[in-house]
Amino acid sequence: MRLSDMIEEFIKELWNKEDTQVELKRNELAEYFRCAPSQINYVLSTRFTPDHGYAIESFRGGGGFIRIIRLQEEVREHLSYLINQRVGEAISAQEARLLCLQLARQGRITDETADIMAAALSQQALCVPIPETLKDAIRAKTLRSMLLQIAQQAE
Repeated sequence: MRLSDMIEEFIKELWNKEDTQVELKRNELAEYFRCAPSQINYVLSTRFTPDHGYAIESFRGGGGFIRIIRLQEEVREHLSYLINQRVGEAISAQEARLLCLQLARQGRITDETADIMAAALSQQALCVPIPETLKDAIRAKTLRSMLLQIAQQAE
């Protein structure tokens, strides 16, 4: 069995049936498996993605840890669609605004949250002298992070 598979199985065994999340320390896990922390990062970024039914929060600093959250099937499918097909690698300010409004209409977020998200993704928020394609890529990455947070709160 490959090291990546062993790390994945170890993490999955940390869950009880009723648990929706598990917290772990990257460095402690790396020490346990006698590998570099980057190996843990690799497993987390490839095996614990929204497409696989998980969301990850990373808390840095001295007492830093990683929280892995198991997403509900309905949330996972919708999130996967939004991140991979609707948002993709780049999104315009107008498209991002429409997506935020759609989430509010669906009742996934409040109108106030939609307004705040749209403002953070607006042309004014990214009014810096960089190419528009780079702004759209930054906007997409920011929106994906917001969508992950929404999914985690829906649990």
